[in-house]
Amino acid sequence: MGPLGLYSAVVLIWGSTWIAIQYQLSVGPELAVAYRFVLAAVILMAWCVIRRLPMRYSLRDHVFMAALGVCLFSLNYVLIYIASAHLTSGLLAVVFSTIVIMNMINGAIFFKRRPETRTLIGAAIGLGGISLVFARDLAMFDLAAGGSVGLLVSLAGSYIASLGNMASARNQARGIPVLQANAYGMMYGSILLIGYILAAGIPFTFDTSPSFVAALIYLSLFGSVLAFGSYLTLLGKIGPDRAAYSSVMFPVVALLLSTWFEGFVWDSNIVLGVGLTLLGNIVILTKRMHKPAVIAMQTTGTKPASTPCDVKAR
Repeated sequence: MGPLGLYSAVVLIWGSTWIAIQYQLSVGPELAVAYRFVLAAVILMAWCVIRRLPMRYSLRDHVFMAALGVCLFSLNYVLIYIASAHLTSGLLAVVFSTIVIMNMINGAIFFKRRPETRTLIGAAIGLGGISLVFARDLAMFDLAAGGSVGLLVSLAGSYIASLGNMASARNQARGIPVLQANAYGMMYGSILLIGYILAAGIPFTFDTSPSFVAALIYLSLFGSVLAFGSYLTLLGKIGPDRAAYSSVMFPVVALLLSTWFEGFVWDSNIVLGVGLTLLGNIVILTKRMHKPAVIAMQTTGTKPASTPCDVKAR
């Protein structure tokens, strides 16, 4: 597959995973996420074994791969699944796009990288866009209101995912290949979820309906394995600076699918807010075009091993 095919696959898959999540809500969020990443971990581990990839790492490396799993393949998704009960899939994708801003903040905290003026301007534009999209919920903010709950929980999930990017930054700087790190990360994240489910006494239930099973397979194989593999291949072909724009495009796909499948209604605030959010991301990412290593961190958590810091896929 050429660069155009790879780019299209990443945008379409990551943009459509948000609607697929809606078909997983027939079971608890912990169960839905556990099923998804147990299957994804099995697929990736099997692939590593078949390809005879190196899988031995130090205890410290395993700690950071576990941190990757908890933040990027476990807790963050549980929160996103909870938020999806209150927000449409398109709005969830828009909120999640703020991870570009959160990566900037965490990069300054963990890697002492001072944000530049252009980056701060882009962040302000993006946050202004989010405020417009959720203007009504913010004006009538109530912790008991569905929209307010969805906004807060999805922002929390996005921030935790950003922490997962920071863990990935460290792993990449240590020279741990992304494939093996993700395989271990998904395994550790699944173990954490299963442990919590058992400790909390949550009964294991499984929805055998075709829609649930199809969504599970799609999210595990396409959203959690193939999209990320396509993105990494795309990085090698066109560079991280151009590939990074997938994080700007997949919310557009998610909103279009939400309009079609969920009856999402656009109004002037949402149109302007989404436009500002995407513009803010473009401003931030365009600023990074001369620093491709940083862009890799912002979108997938990848980073050349020679640098101290470095997305999903969804």
